[in-house]
Amino acid sequence: MRARTQQGPRSSTRQQGGRRRRTVSAAAAMAIGVMTLGSLTPPASSAVVATARPDAVQQALNTLVRDDGMPAALASVKDRNGHTRTYTAGVGDLATGSKVPRGGQVRIGSNTKAFTAVVVLQLVGEGKIALGADVDTYLPGLVRGKGIDGRRITVRQLLQHTSGLPNYTNYLGDDVRYYTPRELLATALRHPADFAPGKKWAYSNTNYIVAGLIVQKVTGRPLAEEIDRRIIKRVGLRHTYFPAPGDASIREPHPHGYYRESADGPLRDITEIDPSWGWAAGQLISTDSDLNRFFGALLAGRLLPAAQLAQMRSTVPAEATFGPGARYGLGLVSRPLPCGGLSWGHGGSFPGYETRSGATDDGRAANVAVTMQLTDESDRRNLERAVDTALCR
Repeated sequence: MRARTQQGPRSSTRQQGGRRRRTVSAAAAMAIGVMTLGSLTPPASSAVVATARPDAVQQALNTLVRDDGMPAALASVKDRNGHTRTYTAGVGDLATGSKVPRGGQVRIGSNTKAFTAVVVLQLVGEGKIALGADVDTYLPGLVRGKGIDGRRITVRQLLQHTSGLPNYTNYLGDDVRYYTPRELLATALRHPADFAPGKKWAYSNTNYIVAGLIVQKVTGRPLAEEIDRRIIKRVGLRHTYFPAPGDASIREPHPHGYYRESADGPLRDITEIDPSWGWAAGQLISTDSDLNRFFGALLAGRLLPAAQLAQMRSTVPAEATFGPGARYGLGLVSRPLPCGGLSWGHGGSFPGYETRSGATDDGRAANVAVTMQLTDESDRRNLERAVDTALCR
């Protein structure tokens, strides 16, 4: 998830109720960890098929670790013939020096928005939600504030970040705890609208909290159940799940995630954290390979009817957040590839992890993750270039 802030997460660790809890600035954490790396050299290991010389993807991951200071990087790449290779670089746990688990789980942050948008668009295809309907059609009287009126905000504007709703992650403060979705929305509504609906584009996690609440109201079931039933089980995402309330762990083998409080500060382990403040905008856990499978299935028409997929791919400029040439659809980002054509995906940022994804209409897909949330724009672009390298090889 990305809130446009350059402030790094602040943290403290304390014992509470017999469980370790960490406090981290939620505003920074939702933006888009030293143990000093010192002389700890990242393993050169990685491609599933060993080669005498690292290929371009492996070299890109090695660079993310060596030059950009990422504790670890991992990737999965699928070519147009369906062949998949996985890669790792760096160290999975700085305390023990253990290897990066191949295909390890990570917190995928705002990639969750693509899942939420797919569920909304499935309901559109079923005639249960209309993109042009206002929010009050489904949540009467709930979305009100200074310059904010749910009767003037459409479902489409939520999914495309043109609603003007303020970004709640800018105002959560330092306490990482369990939040209900309505608490997150209430936090946003204490602040004025950023602009009138439909007048601008600006990334706001609040849009997807409202979208998730609409899904729950229309279906009568929790958003997590709808994502699991409609997407995860449908396309066989075996390593993807929506953490249950209070679950701060990561279930399967995973690299540890890190953050640092200042540019020259130590990396600190923030692997275990309550993710509820991401909810419909950023709570999912997955793997590089599962994300490739998800975006590939989406572009192939296995998750949405053609009409709704076309709506999802109808885009507006989003360069300010996603970089040169980027455009935002309905929970889906397009970026021009250096080798020609477009990649479609999203990307995500969460304390301890940063991911970038891309898939093409001819069946290529790539996802790259690093184990530190990025606050530097050049680091973000380097991560995106690693995805481009994988798709253009």
